[in-house]
Amino acid sequence: MTVAAVQNTSTTTGTSASASNSVTAASNQFLKLLITQMQNQDPMNPMDNAQITTQLAQLSTVQGITDLNSTVTGLVSQLQSSQMMQSASLIGQNVLAQGSVLNLGSAGAAGGVNLASAADQVSVNVLNSAGTVIRSLSLGSQPAGLAQFTWDGKDASGNAQAVGNYNFQVAATAAGTAVTATPYSLAQVQSVSSGSSGLNVQLSNLGTVGMSQIIQIF
Repeated sequence: MTVAAVQNTSTTTGTSASASNSVTAASNQFLKLLITQMQNQDPMNPMDNAQITTQLAQLSTVQGITDLNSTVTGLVSQLQSSQMMQSASLIGQNVLAQGSVLNLGSAGAAGGVNLASAADQVSVNVLNSAGTVIRSLSLGSQPAGLAQFTWDGKDASGNAQAVGNYNFQVAATAAGTAVTATPYSLAQVQSVSSGSSGLNVQLSNLGTVGMSQIIQIF
C-alpha cells in the first residue's frame, strides 16, 4: 500500500474519532444542562416530559448515526485491505486494459477493441512514432463487446518493424454510422497500489491505470 493510502486511511480514522468525541462531549454537556435545569425548575411549572423525551431521542439518534459511521468506516478499511491482498495476485499477469499502445515483441503484438454495439466493419490502424499509419488491419464485422486482434509486426509492404511500442487507432461503423469503439492494450501488471480513487495497477507499457479499466486477465 502506498504512503498516500496510509495517510488517507489515517485521516479518515482521525475524522471519525473526532466526530465521535464531539458527539460524546455534546451528550455530556446536554445531560449536565438537563440535570441543572431539572434541579432549578419551578415546582409549580415543571418541565414538559414530552419535550425532554424528544431531546433525549434526538441525542440518541445522533450518537447512533456516529457509531454507524464508525462501523462503516472500519468495514471499508477492511474491504480495501482485502482487495489489496487479492489484487497482489495480478502481479506478473498479462491483462487487457484501456489504452491504445501495441507492444511489439519477437512474436508480434496483440490488442483489443470493445464495441458498444455490433459493427459491420472494424479496422485498426497501426502508427509509428511519427504518427504515420504503417499498417491497416481489417477485423471485418464484429458483434458488440470485446474483439481481439493480432499484428505480425510488418508494415503494409511486408517489412518487419523494430521491436517496441506502437500506437493504434480504431474505427468501426454499422450501415455507414460510426460505432463507439474503445481500444484496449495488452500489458503486464507490475505492481498494485491503493489511492483515493480506489485500486490502481502499474502496467508495463501503459503506466498507472484504474482497476476498472482492465477488461480481461490472462
